Amino acid sequence: MPDLLVKLYDLKDNSELYKSLEEQGVRIFRPMTPNKSKLRRFIMEHFGEGWADETEAAFSRIPVSCFIAYDDNKKKIIGFAGYDCTAPDFFGPTGVDEAERGRGVGKALLLKCLEALRDEGYGYAIIGSAGPVEFYRKVCGATVIEGSSPGIYKDLV
Repeated sequence: MPDLLVKLYDLKDNSELYKSLEEQGVRIFRPMTPNKSKLRRFIMEHFGEGWADETEAAFSRIPVSCFIAYDDNKKKIIGFAGYDCTAPDFFGPTGVDEAERGRGVGKALLLKCLEALRDEGYGYAIIGSAGPVEFYRKVCGATVIEGSSPGIYKDLV
C-alpha cells in the first residue's frame, strides 16, 4: 500500500462535522494518560497489537498525539486516530469499531489529526501505508506518493 501526501494548508473548516457528531453523543478529543489502558484495550480488541504499539507512542508526547471518539450514549470508545506515532509528520494508525462505521467518525478523527499537524506548523502530512486510498482522496485531497510502498514499514518482522 502506498503512502499518501496531504496539503495541510488546503484543509477546510470541519466544525459542522464535529457539531453533527456531538449532537449524536459522539465526542472527539485528545485523551489523557489515564485513558491509555482503555484505549490500548480497544485497539487490541478491534485492530491488534501492532496498532496498539504504534498508538502507545502518542502518549510519550505533550500534547498526546492522538484522538479518540467516545460515544457518551453507549459509554465506550468507538474509534481512534494517531499522528507522529511511527514517524514525525505521519498520520496513523486509525480505526473505528466496525459497528460504528458510516457515521463520519473516521472522517472526523482523520481531520482532527490533520488539523493538529497543521497547527503544529507542518505544511504537509503523510498518510503511511494507506489502505482506503479513495477515502483519503475524497476527504482530504490526498495524493499517492509514487514508489512509497512499503516505505518506512519495510523492516517489520
